[in-house]
Amino acid sequence: MNQREFKQRQKKLLQQLGKNSVAIVPTAAEKIRNRDAEFPFRADSDFYYLTGFKEPEAVAVFIPGRKAGEYVLFCRERDPLMETWNGRRAGLAGALQLYNAQEAYPIDQIEEILPQLLENRERVYCAIGNDEHFDKRLMGWVNKVRQKARTGILAPQEFLSLDSVLHEMRLRKSKAEIALMRKAADISSAAHIKAMQACRPSISEYVVEAELVHTFTKYGCPAAYTSIVGGGANACILHYTENDAPLQDGDLLLIDAGAELDCYASDITRTFPVNGTFSQAQKIIYEIVLRAQLAAIKAVKPGNHWNQPHEVAVKELTKGLLENKLLRGDLKTNIKNENYRKYYMHRTGHWLGLDVHDVGDYKINGKWRKLEPGMVLTIEPGLYIAAETPGASKKWWNIGIRIEDDVLVTEDGCDVLSKKAPKTVAEIEAIMAKPHAA
Repeated sequence: MNQREFKQRQKKLLQQLGKNSVAIVPTAAEKIRNRDAEFPFRADSDFYYLTGFKEPEAVAVFIPGRKAGEYVLFCRERDPLMETWNGRRAGLAGALQLYNAQEAYPIDQIEEILPQLLENRERVYCAIGNDEHFDKRLMGWVNKVRQKARTGILAPQEFLSLDSVLHEMRLRKSKAEIALMRKAADISSAAHIKAMQACRPSISEYVVEAELVHTFTKYGCPAAYTSIVGGGANACILHYTENDAPLQDGDLLLIDAGAELDCYASDITRTFPVNGTFSQAQKIIYEIVLRAQLAAIKAVKPGNHWNQPHEVAVKELTKGLLENKLLRGDLKTNIKNENYRKYYMHRTGHWLGLDVHDVGDYKINGKWRKLEPGMVLTIEPGLYIAAETPGASKKWWNIGIRIEDDVLVTEDGCDVLSKKAPKTVAEIEAIMAKPHAA
């Protein structure tokens, strides 16, 4: 992403903080996987959103009106020995030249310098409660300033959550963000197609998952989250991630997987038959879910509230369940009593962006918020009929189906960013009829 984008975000944040404020934003901590092996580092989303800086051990400070510089970055210094072992660092010069910090200091001097930046500031904005260790360090810095009270230096008296300001900014995507998310969705769509082409009875779920990983990596992307690759009964487990069971002829395979491009996530789910052809029972349930998804997508437009796509999806799903005697009674009563939850136990979507379940309030003053252009959400209805579910005929057992797309709210409706991932029965069967990938 172009550094101009980050400068615009910083400017907007500084304007909203107001005078006599300071915002402190640390990046994520490195995490040990086992013994001295670490998980791949991924910057904190709020920190990255404001800085574009991907290295660990860094803290950004934003100080409206400060003449010496309103954006200060603490980071690691250049170190030839450590860079030989662990990779290149931007260093202080890079922080200034490449990342537009107005001042940069070594991270190991933060205990000395940061308290000075808090002097005579009335309020501190920070992510309170996210990191207990960092919260304690912050209070230590504030207490250092308090010790100077007799010299006339004032310490901050008010602590405010940065979320209320920053997460509203993140909720509405810019043109640059939308372009990244569209590309991430394209890459994910290609991965889902590869998975469909590689799928066949007798191979294991992880063999199909390997096609996803290969495609993500081919385009320089990690997975945005742990992929779900669940065949048969496993498709009825919402957060199934073992991905190690053999695939059986006649079963469905549910894949929930998305690539992350430059820290921006995609999130796509497709469900298809292991042998390439839907059975009659599978097709009936699949078409119910697809109708619900298409109706919910149609409800994504400016002025509609957040819950309307969910309400539309629930109505369509419940109608289909009643038509096929998976529920009994009338539509209105089944919806009111939430009887559908036996087969559909989650909601229809979530915000999407730097985080898979992205930031942003769903309600404002107790009411569902209105959708606005620039917001991106998922639409993902499903039906899950586990074996021996009371009231479900045996022909429906172990049919688990979810269809999920990434949807951008536009000025006059919506745009499905993940439209390149096939989802009609005809499209899926046609792709799977082609020769298997080597």
